[in-house]
Amino acid sequence: MKKVITYGTFDLLHWGHINLLRRASELGDYLIVAISSDEFNAIKNKTSFHSFENRKMILEAIRYVDEVISEDNWEQKVEDVKHHNIDVFVMGDDWEGKFDFLKEHCEVVYLPRTTGISTTKIKEGLKAIN
Repeated sequence: MKKVITYGTFDLLHWGHINLLRRASELGDYLIVAISSDEFNAIKNKTSFHSFENRKMILEAIRYVDEVISEDNWEQKVEDVKHHNIDVFVMGDDWEGKFDFLKEHCEVVYLPRTTGISTTKIKEGLKAIN
């Protein structure tokens, strides 16, 4: 079985997230999504609208996702790849090159972002409405 992993906050879920998850799942047989814990978001000075548990529940309901785990720190990626026997690590191309250090453990793929949508764009649009 070919295992794939991707990471993210996945807060205000949108079609760009779904495109990423679909394309990531097509690279293997089993997709693990590591989502930033609320504590890790605080370290990154990020605030999510949805709690970790709610984001986890939403992602678990998506047909492309086989398993959801917690991302608690920047350093855990190598251990996750080893522990879960990951074959392919996937991120959006806005992170291009940042995770190349994982190439000694698995294939690293940077997928193009979906144009016209982002969580930041949604947040900005919501602020403009208010």
